[in-house]
Parts: sequence; structure tokens; C-alpha cells
Amino acid sequence: MKAGAAGAAPQRAAREDLLREHFGTLAALFDPGTFCRITQLGIGPGWRCWEVGAGGGSVTGWLSERVGETGRVVATDVDVWALASSRGVNVEVLRHDLGAEDAPGSGFDLVHARLVLEHVYDYAAGLAAIAGALRPGGWLLAESADPLLQPLACPDEAGPAQALANKVRHAIWMVETHSGQKRFGRMLPRLLRDAGLSDVRAEVRFPLGGPDPIRLQRTLIARRGARLVDAGLLTGKEIGQHLTDLAAGGLDLAAFPVVSAWGRKLLQAYRRDQEARGSCDRGPW
Repeated sequence: MKAGAAGAAPQRAAREDLLREHFGTLAALFDPGTFCRITQLGIGPGWRCWEVGAGGGSVTGWLSERVGETGRVVATDVDVWALASSRGVNVEVLRHDLGAEDAPGSGFDLVHARLVLEHVYDYAAGLAAIAGALRPGGWLLAESADPLLQPLACPDEAGPAQALANKVRHAIWMVETHSGQKRFGRMLPRLLRDAGLSDVRAEVRFPLGGPDPIRLQRTLIARRGARLVDAGLLTGKEIGQHLTDLAAGGLDLAAFPVVSAWGRKLLQAYRRDQEARGSCDRGPW
């Protein structure tokens, strides 16, 4: 084995461990709201679901249990290494690039995409592909971050430690996302309507306090800390002090806001899709 390859393996393993922790933290923060909303949309045995950008697989596993043996879950991502344990009798894992490839099927009862669309260059085309994969009456649930709706790590800036936490969070957003991504969540209701969906609704959530937002802050720093210093946004001393403050347990941190928007594909939209494709198979509608 070449020396370079031998040295790369531990680095890759460390990156994967960090990404697993990041996926786990996102699941702890946002899965409860996602599961509640999908339950309210009526998921049950026999549903066909597409989980877009499946990440660590927590939503995929939950969907698999809800749809049962008669249902099906297609889990896709640009990198599926973290989804190895998600494969099962009713789960198909596919490598898929939403911004460049066609949908992996059609006739889905539910398509769910969390923290995905804001990273797709042609997000309108990606959303159109998602909406087009729904069956008539099927639901799309799209969830995207919108940091500028509430950009502070500590909304209650009561002292120097909280002020430093907010400075660190601001610096993270400076290097983590481009300007459009920082405002993407608020666009979702309009984008779902533009994609031809009806009954569009939305809500905004961000957890405040507890261990999970602190874990999120640590993983964000671990992933971007060197860039923050290189960009002159923070000093190593400031990062060290902030990590000490986090360990002390006196900060009520907030996670970034996530906008959840959902809408339904109606029969008229299905007819328009079929007419645009020139299909003769229009069913009994």
C-alpha cells in the first residue's frame, strides 16, 4: 500500500465519524417534528415513499416501519455510505443526484426532502422532479434551513459567553452557506405552489436549549473551525473559549430554524403532466 493511501484512510475514517455524529445530531433535533408531520399526512401500511437526501438513514428507518411489508421506501443520496444499515426488504438505497438525474421512479404517496433542496444548484428543477414523482393525491414534505429567520446561537444574549456564541454562529454561517441558502426555507411555500402543488402549508421550528443544539454547535466548529480562523472571522483563542463555555453547560443554545412546507399533487396537476408528456395512459381520470 502506498504511503499516501495509508495516510488517507485514517483521515477518511475521522471525517466519516464526524459526519455520523452530525447526522445523529440532526436526527435528534429534527426527526420528532418530521415524524409528527408525516404522521399527520396519513402515512400507513402500503405507502410508497421516496426519502431524498437520506443522510444517516434515521427517517428512512422510521418510514420503513410505518409502511410495513406491503410498502416501499426508496432512499437516495449523492453518497450512500452511511445508509448501509438502512437496506431491507422494503427499502431500496440508490446513489442519486437530485440536481442532475431523473427521479428514481414515480407514483409515490410521499416524497420527503430535508436539508436538501437548498444545496441543489437548480433547485426549481429539483423540486419539479420531486413533485412529478408523486401520484395524484400524493404528498411532498420539504424541509429547509433558514438561518436568517433566527440567526443567533443564544437569543438571550445575557453576557460575554452568549455574545461569543453568537459571534461564532455568525462566523459559521459566513463560511457554511451562500446568501441564497440562508434564506431558502422561507421560499418553500411559494416554490411548492410554483411546482403545481395544492393545499400548501408551512411551519417553522428551532429547538432551544438542551444537549442537542450544543452537539450541533460542536460539530459545526469541528467541520469548519480551521476555515473560520483562516478567514480571519475568529481567533483560535475565541474558539477555544467558546468550546470551554459549551462544556461548562451554562449556555441555552438554539439550533438553526427549519421551515417545513407540505403540499399535495391534485388530479388536475396529474392531467397536465400526462398531457405534457403526450402519454396515452391517462387512467380513469
